[in-house]
Amino acid sequence: MLVASSRADVAHYFIDAARTAEEIQRLRVARDAVSEEITRVQRDLPKDAPHELSALLDVHLMLLQDEQLISGVKHWINDRLYNAEWALTTQYEIIARQFDDMEDEYLRERKADLEQVVERILGYMKGVASPVLPAAPAAASRQPRAQDLLLDDTMDVPLVLVAHDISPADMLQFKQSLFVGFATDVGGKTSHTAIVARSLDIPAVVGARSASQLIEQDDWVIIDGDAGVLIVDPSPIILAEYGFKQRQGELERQRLNRLIHTAALTLDGHKVELLANIEMPEDTVGAVKVGAAGVGLFRSEFLFMGRTGRLPDEQEQYLAYRKAVEGMNGLPVTIRTVDIGSDKPLDRLVGKTQDGQLNPALGLRAIRWSLADPPMFLTQLRAILRAAAHGPVNLLVPMLAHGSEIRQTLSLLDFARATLDNKGIAYGPVQLGAMIEIPAAALTLKLFLKYFDFLSIGTNDLIQYTLAIDRADEAVAHLYDPCHPAVLRLIADTIAECNAQGKGVSVCGEMAGDVTMTRLLLGLGLRSFSMHPSQILAVKQQVLRADAGKLTPWAAQVLASEEPAALL
Repeated sequence: MLVASSRADVAHYFIDAARTAEEIQRLRVARDAVSEEITRVQRDLPKDAPHELSALLDVHLMLLQDEQLISGVKHWINDRLYNAEWALTTQYEIIARQFDDMEDEYLRERKADLEQVVERILGYMKGVASPVLPAAPAAASRQPRAQDLLLDDTMDVPLVLVAHDISPADMLQFKQSLFVGFATDVGGKTSHTAIVARSLDIPAVVGARSASQLIEQDDWVIIDGDAGVLIVDPSPIILAEYGFKQRQGELERQRLNRLIHTAALTLDGHKVELLANIEMPEDTVGAVKVGAAGVGLFRSEFLFMGRTGRLPDEQEQYLAYRKAVEGMNGLPVTIRTVDIGSDKPLDRLVGKTQDGQLNPALGLRAIRWSLADPPMFLTQLRAILRAAAHGPVNLLVPMLAHGSEIRQTLSLLDFARATLDNKGIAYGPVQLGAMIEIPAAALTLKLFLKYFDFLSIGTNDLIQYTLAIDRADEAVAHLYDPCHPAVLRLIADTIAECNAQGKGVSVCGEMAGDVTMTRLLLGLGLRSFSMHPSQILAVKQQVLRADAGKLTPWAAQVLASEEPAALL
């Protein structure tokens, strides 16, 4: 089934100055109706619905009240006399361009959430009764929108959805019917839509560009979510092949589930720690379910999303971190301090031009941004320290490169402790760690290990900075190579130095969850991996089949090779 965008046929006309208040009220009514409907869907979620879904609906509710969106729309109506729909789509395009300019892939893809919110408001203004739940199909003269879908349980053929974008809320409705997979024009592997699809075990291909325009109604489509491939009108042979793959995949998932309570030990007895990466406190449920040994990376910047004028205060952050700590039932939680930059809309400078930021990836981001705003950073540090009173917490600092940055960070951490002492507020001890994601950090490990209890290798940025590749730039994306000899050397040296000094070291980037890299990382001496919870059991299977002792000389050969990927 094809789903068209509501923005495609928005009316554009000027209104009389006397009607501006009426037009703003019409928009407000639509916004409030969408908010009420999303709240109802969130309240009525089934008990077995993934926790990510409720959290994502919270994001949509927050975007509905976004001050930049609201004030911008009012401007276009009051000053330019645009009709409400035109004003809304104009302001959306302005904010969407800001998202497109973000360096961080995860935050850049939050544009999809804003687009879904705008689509819902427009849908309501066009007279759609329910902006969340599927309604009766529209006339055959036009393509249905997401809120027009009717999934008929009497159909003999399972339904595949092809759309410009899909909201997480709509996906739950499709999962309960014949919806078995989807493809979207936009999005990426870290988009909310992709996150929820993984949680619901729905095959999906996101970022398929013009799929919704090129694929026709009633076309046969194969969604290969593992390979990121969308096949249109496959031959009978291809259909049979993928039918076999589908059956094999289901059997493999059942086999992997049997490993949940199996200790992660190599054949020669080495214990391996398999940790979970999470974006929100509720993700701890999924981490515990698959047997994670703890949280290796809590991306705290999620708590700062959509805060154009107000950042989360100490109490709000404390409650979120505490919820994650308590959710892991005594297992350690590693909280990374906020990893955003001044080019992103989370910054309190949002709306101002950033002409000085010619390359945001090399600008004021992560710990640089935190140190440039000590009150914000101290607020977060106090909240993390307070959460540590409820269970084991590790504090992880991103993007460090200089000794001065390390000393500033430690000084602010001491100041945060002293402030809590003066106020008589309880807090707990934290293990302190640093991200190794800049080559300068990887080349000055002794300096880092002088101050930190453990290191965490962020391979995504380490690869980007080592190879001078902007991973968001499609023109050079093919040069992004995790197996480049220089990248592997920096990773190997970091692991070796930490092991030599008896300090903990983990990998928390995409390489940790890539089963084709598990044996190599084990051979390099890595014993701690942190990844999306859905990847843990597959990596555990590789660990259980590996002999770490025999992998060590092989890993050395890979490091010495000019083409390491050929040996994997």
